[in-house]
Amino acid sequence: MENPYEQVHQNILGRIVNNVERLNESIVTLNQELQYINARNTNLQLMGQMCENYHKSVQFNLDATNHKREPL
Repeated sequence: MENPYEQVHQNILGRIVNNVERLNESIVTLNQELQYINARNTNLQLMGQMCENYHKSVQFNLDATNHKREPL
C-alpha cells in the first residue's frame, strides 16, 4: 500500500532543500562581504596606527626642542 503522505513529504523536503541551497548562497555572499569589510578595516587600522605614531613623534620632537606650547 502506498503512503498517502509520501507526495506531501517529498514536496516539503524539496522546499527544505531549496531553502538550504538559497541560504548557503546567501552565506557565501555574506562571507565575501565580510572579507571585503575586514580588508578595509585593516587598512583603516594601519592608517590609524600611522597617525598615532606620527603624533607621538611630533610630541617627542616638540618636547626635545622645547618648542611645545600650550594651546591658545
